[in-house]
Order: sequence, then structure tokens, then C-alpha cells
Amino acid sequence: MNVSPESSDLLPREQAEALLAQHGIAATEQRLEIARLLFARHQHLSAEQILAQLSLQASRVSKATVYNTLNLFAETGLVREVIIDPAKRFYDSNLDPHHHLFHTDTGRLEDVPPARIQIADLPGLPAGTEVLGVDVVIRVATRKPQ
Repeated sequence: MNVSPESSDLLPREQAEALLAQHGIAATEQRLEIARLLFARHQHLSAEQILAQLSLQASRVSKATVYNTLNLFAETGLVREVIIDPAKRFYDSNLDPHHHLFHTDTGRLEDVPPARIQIADLPGLPAGTEVLGVDVVIRVATRKPQ
């Protein structure tokens, strides 16, 4: 059984090229492969998941290139980096304001609309600073039988 993603599961090449150009990123073949996979839909993928999916496509993109490209995408605002803990990061292709629900037993991350979470009061900010955003990650696990 062939489990590699179909070409329809990828963002069209022209759209990926335009997306990278809009963010001032040179469109190398490796960056295009990663962008076509990551931006095919709103999703949360780790670098390891991207590497695994690229290997199913017989891609020759290296691990270092995936990490460097994801860092570049995050630095330029093309993706949102969601840090679950120091060893677990996801790259979110949905840049609309939202929060996250992280399933600790499965490793799945899902979106939570901002209207579902109310933040009543933020702490005082240091002088000369402003709030750029508030990211909420709610960690959940399957309840163990009692």
C-alpha cells in the first residue's frame, strides 16, 4: 500500500513560491518542498513529522535543512512556532489568532478559537513594552480509570 501523500495533498508550487516571495524568502527547492507540505492546509507539524512525510515522498531534504527552514519561516512570520516544552515544538500554518489544546497522551495539538478563552487581566507590563500576543496551551490527557 502506498502511503505517500498525493500531489493534491500539497500546496501547488506556484502558491508556495508566491507565499515565500511575500515573506522575502528565496524559493530554493528544499524550502518549496517544506512549504508545499506545511501550507497545504491549517495544521500543526513538528520538524520530525515534516521529515517523515518528506521521506515518504522520496525527498532528499536533510534534517538540518528542515530545522533551518522552519526557523526561517518562524523568524519571518510565515509560521507560528508553538513551544509545548523545550524538546517539543510545532509549526502552525494557521496565523489567525487562536490558542491550543495539547493532548499529552497522543502528542496531538489542536486549535481553540480565541473566543473560547477569556483572559480577565494581564499583569502590569515593564515600562516601554507592549503586548504582542497571548498564547494559551491547555494540556490534557485521557482520564485514568479509578
